[in-house]
Amino acid sequence: MPRYARRLQKIGSSILISLPSQWVKSNNLKKGSIVPVDINRDNSISIFPSEDMADEAKEVTIPYSPASMDTLVSQVYGAYLLGYDMIRIKANSQISFEDTDRVKKAMRKLVGLEIVDEDGFHISAQFLLDANTLDAEKILRRMSAIVAGMYRDLLEAIRSKENSIRRVISGRDDEVDRQYFLLVRLIRSAMMDQKLAGKLNLSNIDILDYRIAANLLESAGDYIVDLADTIQDFSKIRIVDEIAEAGALVERMQEKSVAAFVSKNRAESNVVVKTYDKFNEILNSIKNSTESKNPESAIAVLNLTYSMDKIARCWVDVADLVKPVHLTAPLKNA
Repeated sequence: MPRYARRLQKIGSSILISLPSQWVKSNNLKKGSIVPVDINRDNSISIFPSEDMADEAKEVTIPYSPASMDTLVSQVYGAYLLGYDMIRIKANSQISFEDTDRVKKAMRKLVGLEIVDEDGFHISAQFLLDANTLDAEKILRRMSAIVAGMYRDLLEAIRSKENSIRRVISGRDDEVDRQYFLLVRLIRSAMMDQKLAGKLNLSNIDILDYRIAANLLESAGDYIVDLADTIQDFSKIRIVDEIAEAGALVERMQEKSVAAFVSKNRAESNVVVKTYDKFNEILNSIKNSTESKNPESAIAVLNLTYSMDKIARCWVDVADLVKPVHLTAPLKNA
């Protein structure tokens, strides 16, 4: 991509710069043309060749077929993630109550999407949030906070032998999914709209990293739900103190990895890797101490440590997204 340098000029009370002639010609601009100028969050500016400051709403119509409801629901999710502002479902025959209810339940999982029109033959839903007011970092932090709460409550349930936590954790994972879909929609929209990306202060590599980080947080939430479902009876977990110690390290890894990612702090990301090494030591100790236990208890503990390790690896992967520190001096030959 060409890069140009321009010297600021002062004419009267205005400060001016000239635009690259190639860019002006390729966009059919001339004297008197209006070009939108946006000030980005990092205090840089973006100049666009379009006079139309208003963004056109994207609409899609999905045909209804009672025989392919799974496909229809998938298409609704796909249209949302691709940034469509209006999603219409149209039918040639009456939409059944069961199918209408299923579509509504699917749409309720999508933040900002509200049903604005409905009858027996069509359902129209509109995305009512302004993408320019959204913040990828805040959405990611929101996801992280919910996942952290799920994990803390699960560890407390193991400590107190409380088996009724499963439904609560599963319900919270639904909210993680809602925030995940919203974040994916936002970063996909930014990928297709450089003007939006500039307003959100997201470079191409930032967009890719946020997509990966969002997927890792969503996976961590799923692993926590799987862990709660795998252990049928928390009373079978005997090694409470060591598990609590390992659990505290995983919590710290999550906090540090997400903070390192959003602040691009490589030193903090290195702390996550070192913490994972400590976590692994405790995990090995737990595994060794279960060898003399009865088989049923040993299986429950091994399932627990396996799931905790999958969650911990999510935080290592988030930390690995932080860009390496640039070397300020050349490496010496060994």
